[in-house]
Order: sequence, then structure tokens, then C-alpha cells
Amino acid sequence: MALKVVGSGLGRTGTKSMQSALNILGVGPCHHMVEVFAHPESMQLWIDAGAGKPNWDTIFDGYHSMVDYPGAHYWRELAAYYPDAKVLHTVRDPDQWFDSTQATIFAPAGGARSAGPQADFFDSFMGPMRGHLDDRAFMTRHFLDHTEAVKATIAPERLLIYQAGQGWEPLCKFLGVPVPDVPYPSENSRAEFAARAAAHRGAIPTPDEAQKILDTDSAP
Repeated sequence: MALKVVGSGLGRTGTKSMQSALNILGVGPCHHMVEVFAHPESMQLWIDAGAGKPNWDTIFDGYHSMVDYPGAHYWRELAAYYPDAKVLHTVRDPDQWFDSTQATIFAPAGGARSAGPQADFFDSFMGPMRGHLDDRAFMTRHFLDHTEAVKATIAPERLLIYQAGQGWEPLCKFLGVPVPDVPYPSENSRAEFAARAAAHRGAIPTPDEAQKILDTDSAP
């Protein structure tokens, strides 16, 4: 099953909402990091990909699109492997993105800092970010450079730069599908992420997570 959409945007750029949007538009099932945690046996496939031995057909068996990590790390390879796929690049303000990562995916309880059994999985796709997760200047520069690399590589007619919060219209125009009669999804806020992380550990939220759930709004 060939991918119709390759998502090149980094995590915390509205990718969970985008996953649901693509599913609604009939371009799913859409792969997202949550699919890896739902199917932990697939982690080894991603570790193999990081070692230069990808099996994209097996990884994306049953999926028509992909957004978020770990696939976003391999956007060049996937755009080449699926030459008919459109490339969807989700973005947001770099400093807001950094703040969001610190409260979620790169927080101490977020998983990406794991030194346990999942460490090899995260090492396989985090690239240069791995040693700089707390460095705002490095991370925001990486975020901007990543977007520029995508824009320099992918033909404009094949690429959509999608700003988080733009809603249905640019996405539907890009995909050539009608705008659905439902609101654009809004998912995986900081509070939702903290609650999901706690549930994944089979534990109640940590004090920091509980405070984030109380304090946060719907910021992605």
C-alpha cells in the first residue's frame, strides 16, 4: 500500500490533529507516533531504518499517509520511495514549538529522554536534536533549517507548508477534496499529552504533569 501523503513536519506542529484530519478526508489510515506506541513491536522496524535497513512497505502496511515522528525524520527517503505522494509540512512559531516540546515530548516524562528499552528507538530518529533538547537557540535553529531543507528539496507543486491553525481550506485544496462539514480537529493539547503519557506508564500523573493539566489551555 503506497503512501499518498508524507508528513515532513516535526512533532508538536499540530500533527495529531492532522492525523485525524487526514483520516476524516479519506487519506487514512494515517501513521503517527501514537501508532508506534499502540504497536510497540514496530519499534524494531524503526531501529532497523535508523541503521540504514528500512522496510517501508512493512512499516506502512495498512496506512495511506504519515505524519509526526518517527516518519518525519525520514521525509527525504519517503518522498523518494513514494514519488507520487504529496508532501505535507506542518509548521508553527519556532519559539512556541520549543516551549511545547519542553512540556510534552521532550519533558523528563515524555519518553524521548529514555535511557531504558526505548532508548534505541528514540536514538534511531532524533538525529542532532538528541543532545540539545534544552537548548532553545539550537532547537529553534534546527526547526527553521528543517523547513528550509524541505522547501529546497520538494517541488513546490508537490508541497504544502501548513501553518497550525489554518483549518480545512488549504489542506483540502492541496489534496483536491471537498471541505467536510465538521470542525477541523483540535487534539493532543499539552494537557492531553500529559494525561496520555501517564496512562501509557500505567500511573497517575506526576505532580508536574498534574499541574500542567490544571494550568494549560488548548496549546498544541
